[in-house]
Amino acid sequence: MLTYSVEQLPSFNAAFYNGARAELSKVAELTVPPRDARAFEVPAGHFFRIVSVEGPQVGDLNLWNAHDLTERFYSGKTRALHATHLSTGGRLWSTFPRLRPMATITHDTLDWYGWDEDGAGVHDIIGTRCDPYTNLLLKGTEYHHCCHSNLTRALVTARDLPLEEAEVHVHDVMNVFMCTGYTRDTHQYFMKASPVRPGDFIEFFAEIDLLVALSACPGGDCGASHSDDAAKCYPLNVEVHRPLERVLIGWQSPPPNRYSRSHGTG
Repeated sequence: MLTYSVEQLPSFNAAFYNGARAELSKVAELTVPPRDARAFEVPAGHFFRIVSVEGPQVGDLNLWNAHDLTERFYSGKTRALHATHLSTGGRLWSTFPRLRPMATITHDTLDWYGWDEDGAGVHDIIGTRCDPYTNLLLKGTEYHHCCHSNLTRALVTARDLPLEEAEVHVHDVMNVFMCTGYTRDTHQYFMKASPVRPGDFIEFFAEIDLLVALSACPGGDCGASHSDDAAKCYPLNVEVHRPLERVLIGWQSPPPNRYSRSHGTG
């Protein structure tokens, strides 16, 4: 049986999201350089897109409540409620105690990929992000442009935080455009070259006010290596779009989880 029966989750209202995205105004745009990251804000009720512009490139995505960094993307619970890889209709859930949708995927030009002969899919939430600690552990060298470090620097810049304070808020990611799975024999996490091409994009609807950070992974298309300068890397573009006000009439951000937080003490 499935671990969670998800019939009680709010359903994906395709008519609402398609109606909202039918007429959009671009309000912001930025470029994430190769082997680096950028942070940006997305107001609730807006859309943001991550766009491939020059060549196959994987991005590592972090989400926070723009007003409270302790509420952030919870990849493990999202994976348990949805799947190991996300596409249109999938939601990105936040950490306890709020446990609510932070963003909903509203369009994905790679939704055709599905599952390949190796059991791999695109846009995984099983990988943790490449980081300098594991790299030092396995390779014995320091590398400062892993996605963990990139995201940390981006948060430092966005919120003017000390490095040590910013780092603890960086968390497990959604690996945008990354093609991954588990081997059938040893059940180990594997990656293969991403199918993303210039013009492809994935689009999200911000369910709450978001602070978003995106790293253009040093692994490039993640077909051969990461955590080094060996791979060919490309920038990623980010676009923020505002829908017409009238289409959001009656829509509200999802409330925090209503659990009493008594934990059996009263």
